Amino acid sequence: MQERQNIAVFVDYDNIEIGVKSTLRREFAVSLCLDALKERGDIVAKFAYANWSRQEGAVRQMAENAVQMVQRLPSPRGDKNGADINLALDALEMAFTHKNVNAFAIISGDSDFIPLVNKLKAYGKTIYIVGGKAFTSTILQQNCHEFISYESLLDDSKFPVREMAPVPVNRPTPIPSATALLAASSPAAIAAAQQGALAAAAHAESHRRGGRGEHRRPAPLELPHALPLVERALATLRRRGVQPQLGLLKSTMLQLDPSFNERAYGTGSFSDFVDKLESNGYLATTGPEGRKTIEVKQVPESVPAPKKDEALPMLRQVVDIYKLDLEDGVTADMLAGWMTKIHPAFDVQKYGFQSFGEFLNFAQDNYLVRVEADAVRGLIAYPGAELPIQAPVEVAEPEMRAAAGAAVALPIAGDEEPAGPEPVAEEPAMEPEEEEKPKRMAPRKRAAAKKAAAPNGSTTVRRPRARKQVE
Repeated sequence: MQERQNIAVFVDYDNIEIGVKSTLRREFAVSLCLDALKERGDIVAKFAYANWSRQEGAVRQMAENAVQMVQRLPSPRGDKNGADINLALDALEMAFTHKNVNAFAIISGDSDFIPLVNKLKAYGKTIYIVGGKAFTSTILQQNCHEFISYESLLDDSKFPVREMAPVPVNRPTPIPSATALLAASSPAAIAAAQQGALAAAAHAESHRRGGRGEHRRPAPLELPHALPLVERALATLRRRGVQPQLGLLKSTMLQLDPSFNERAYGTGSFSDFVDKLESNGYLATTGPEGRKTIEVKQVPESVPAPKKDEALPMLRQVVDIYKLDLEDGVTADMLAGWMTKIHPAFDVQKYGFQSFGEFLNFAQDNYLVRVEADAVRGLIAYPGAELPIQAPVEVAEPEMRAAAGAAVALPIAGDEEPAGPEPVAEEPAMEPEEEEKPKRMAPRKRAAAKKAAAPNGSTTVRRPRARKQVE
């Protein structure tokens, strides 16, 4: 029988709040995360860390959900990681003092919690991470037991999107490089620009009519993106000699990929996900409803879905072309427009990403870009650590010698060229003087010498006192 989960929840409010606001244009709702965690066990403790004096709007929802608010005291020198340190210390203290707590849920997307996750896993605790796919580190997603994406918890009918008015930014229009101009002048780029103009017009029209645009819940992924993980999980169960049933299949898939979520494929439960695979001819199930056995069908002429890594070279080319413009930071929408201009056939969902922000998050963990969250402008992209380095220009060795010789010996106009190197006259050696000045001795040696030279052996010389003048 599986052990009952007693979950302690720790919320890094500053991180999750700005992440949700910058990527989804929504206010963070802690109730969504708590409802998802209640499906996995009993919540026995709830803590949230922030400077609550600046979060007056969030205090109410924390109190309504009985979340204990831990005040983070700001420091005059800055407190960038103040909440992270407090959260990590409290989580470790609870792991040592409360033996009944066997699961920890961290609601944050900060990769600084990876050492804490590894330490809690070493103590035998189950780790849940709740965060957005567009701002949670992929390394953190892969190192927990289960990653719960905030996007999969959204319900547009219950939580409407908070529209944000565009903020004008006084910055010069970026001037692309010569390579970008050549790429933009191609027939494919011109056609893509026309399509982009039509899409922008449709997007503006939807906003005029009150539509939500691209800030709604992300579109579901295609089923072929899930097949490699399903096949790998079924092969693992066969090696163990276990019949592949629904519960075992999902737990094995989460062991192999903690970021898997059936809601990303447009289904509400894992059984619906399996039924959708079966109705599309990818799986075959046998047995009664409660004890279905799952097998993979051999689909002829099936084209495998592209991998996520295959999209990085296209973004690397765009970053190389517009790297001067990226130095000051550009929005994710602008970078997506450049991506469509250079690669008209590019589609993030084709490579297994639900949004362009999720793709940028993946590229950031591959050092291609650096992404910062802004509550007003959204995601801001900068060049990453992986930049193209110019190769040094190689010069032939004879040319280097000739250039060096020309630089060393260049004749001056009006002067005769020297016939050869001038002989260097040798300076005569200095002869020692006959009478050398005596060296100055130390004070003790001088006193000893005076004592030896005195006739009576006395070294004290008394001076006569000056007589007083008699007035």
